[in-house]
Amino acid sequence: MAAPSFRLLKVDLATGAITRQELPHEWRADYIGLRGLGTRLLSELRAFEADPFGPENPLLFITGPLTGTNAPTGGRYGVMTRGPLTGTIACSNAGGHFGPALRFAGYDALLFTGASEKPVYLFIDDDRVELRDATDLWGESFWTVEERLKERHGHDVRIAGIGRAGENRVRYAAVMNDRDRAAGRTGVGAVMGAKKLKAVVVRGTGAVELARPEEFATLAADLNQRIMDMSGMRGLAHDGTQAMMRVTCSFGALPTENARHTSFAGCENISAEAMQRPPAPGRKPNLVGRKACFACPIGCGRIAQIQPDHFTLKYGDQYRGPNGGLEYEAAYALGAMVGVGDLDACTFAFQVCNEEGMDPISFGVTLAAAMELFDLGALTEADTGRPLRFGDAGALAEMALATARREGFGDVLAEGALRLCTRHGHPALAMQVKGQEFPGYDPRAMQGMGLAYATSPRGACHLRASPYRSDFSTGDPKAKPKVVKQTQDSKAAIDSLGVCSFITPQVDLQTLAELAAHATGIHYSQAHLLRAGERIFNLERLFNLRAGFTGADDTLPDRVLTEPADAGVHKGEVCHLDEMLPAYYRLREWTESGEPTPALLSRLGLSDLVQGLSP
Repeated sequence: MAAPSFRLLKVDLATGAITRQELPHEWRADYIGLRGLGTRLLSELRAFEADPFGPENPLLFITGPLTGTNAPTGGRYGVMTRGPLTGTIACSNAGGHFGPALRFAGYDALLFTGASEKPVYLFIDDDRVELRDATDLWGESFWTVEERLKERHGHDVRIAGIGRAGENRVRYAAVMNDRDRAAGRTGVGAVMGAKKLKAVVVRGTGAVELARPEEFATLAADLNQRIMDMSGMRGLAHDGTQAMMRVTCSFGALPTENARHTSFAGCENISAEAMQRPPAPGRKPNLVGRKACFACPIGCGRIAQIQPDHFTLKYGDQYRGPNGGLEYEAAYALGAMVGVGDLDACTFAFQVCNEEGMDPISFGVTLAAAMELFDLGALTEADTGRPLRFGDAGALAEMALATARREGFGDVLAEGALRLCTRHGHPALAMQVKGQEFPGYDPRAMQGMGLAYATSPRGACHLRASPYRSDFSTGDPKAKPKVVKQTQDSKAAIDSLGVCSFITPQVDLQTLAELAAHATGIHYSQAHLLRAGERIFNLERLFNLRAGFTGADDTLPDRVLTEPADAGVHKGEVCHLDEMLPAYYRLREWTESGEPTPALLSRLGLSDLVQGLSP
C-alpha cells in the first residue's frame, strides 16, 4: 500500500477562507510528524519573526503518525506557535481523545492564520468544515463551553478550546480538551485567545490510514500486553505521576518556597498516599477514580474530589468533584513551591487551572516568586490586595481565580515570574529559563536536569530530556552532557510520533520505529529516528536563534548556581552548569557561543533551509 499523505487544513481567521493542502512526503521522512514536522512548518512560515499576540503568528494543531492508532498511548497531539511567555518556539502536547478525532476526520494538522474580529469556533464534521460564531461562548470557562458545544453538536464530538485565561491572554494559558487534558505549557492558549478562536470541535467517523495494517496490529497488540505486564506501569496506574512526590522530597530535589529549600515538610500531606487515604473516619479520600487517554493501557490520570466543607462552600460547587485530580507537577507547583500542604487547596487550585485553561506549573512558580517578594517587602498589601505568604492556602485559592480572570493582582501574576520579578526589581528571584518557570526537579540535586532546563528549546522543561536515571544514580556533572544530548534527541523523535513519553524506556526506540514504519510505509529505524530527533532539536535551536536568543540565554537562576541545596542526598551542592555547558556544546557540534556549525547543518541536511531562513 502507498504511504499515507499528510493532510493539512488551513484556516484564515481574518477572511474565513478554508483550504486543504498536502505537505511534502519527504517532510514526513525527515521530521516524522507533530513536534518535528510542526517545527519545519513554523520555520517555513517564519513564525520566529511574529509578534506572539499578532495576527501574523501561526497557530498549529498537529498530530503524529501514531496518533489515533492502537499503538500504546497513541493519543497525543500538539499545539505549536511562537509562545507569548518566552518568545521561543512553543510546542505543547496533550493526550485525551481530541488528536485521534482529528485524524478520524481525515486531517493530520490544522493551521490557523490571521485573527478574527469576533469570537469564533471551528466545526469539523468529517469533510464538512466551517467557522461558526462563538460570541455566546466568549467569557465562559472551558468546562462550560465543552458542555454547551456537546449539547449543540452531539456528545460524540471532541473539543479543544480555551477558558477565560486564554481569552485574557494569560501568558501561560493552556489549550484544554476532554475536560482536564491540557496542552499546558508555553502559553499556546493565549495565542488562541488573541486570535478570538474559542474552540475547535471535531467529529471524525473514519479511521487512520495505515501502510501495513496487519503488521501494525500484531506489533501494537504485543506492545500493549507487554506494557500491562510491567510492574512499573502498574505502579504508575496506581499512584499516577504523584509517585514522584516522595521520591524528590526524600532525595532533596523538590523545589520548595520558590526554591529556597530542596525538600518540603508538608510533602506527606499532598502525596499520592495522602490522596488515597480518607482524611477522617466516614469521609471519602481525595482520589475517587482513575482515567486513561486514548489507546492507553496505563491510565495514570486521576479523578478527585474536595471535601464538601473545605473551599467549595466559599468558591463554588463546581469544584467539589469529581474532577481531574493532582498530578506531580501540579502538586509541586501548587503545594511545595508555595509552601501549601493542604491537599484540598492544591486540588482546588488545580481544578481552577483546568476549568479556566491555565498552566499550573507557571502559575504556582509565579505565585511563589510573589510570596518571596512579599517577604522581602518588595510587594505590599497595597500591591497585592491581601497578604501573600508561603503556606497560605487561601492566598493560593484566591490568586488562582484572580489570575485566570486577570483581576486585581492576578493581572500581574498573569505575566509570569520573570516579568513580575523584573517589574519589582528582583529578576533573579524568578525560577525560570528563557521566561518559562521551573518544573518540579531542583537542578542542585539533579545536575542533568539543570543542563536540560538551560538548553531546552521552550524554556525550563522536564519533558525535553530524560536524565532521571542518571540524576538519581550519580551527581557527577561530567556524566550529564552526553545523557542530556542523547535523550533530547530521542525525546524529539518520540514527541513527533504522537505517543506518550511514559511508555519509554519500557518500549525501545527500535520498536517504535517499526511501528512508525508499518504506519507510514517509510523505512524508519532506530538510527533514522535518532537522526531525525537531532535534526528536529537543531531546527528548534535555529528558530530560537532567529527569534533573537543566544547562548547567553542557556543559563539558570543564580539561586541554583550559587546557593547550596539545604537538604537531601546532595546537600551543600550547587548546579555546575558552568562545567557542563561547554562540554554539551562540543557534543552538539555547536560553536562556543551555542550556534550549530556549518558542518553539522550539512550533515543533518539543514544547510539549504538555513539559508532560506536568513534575514
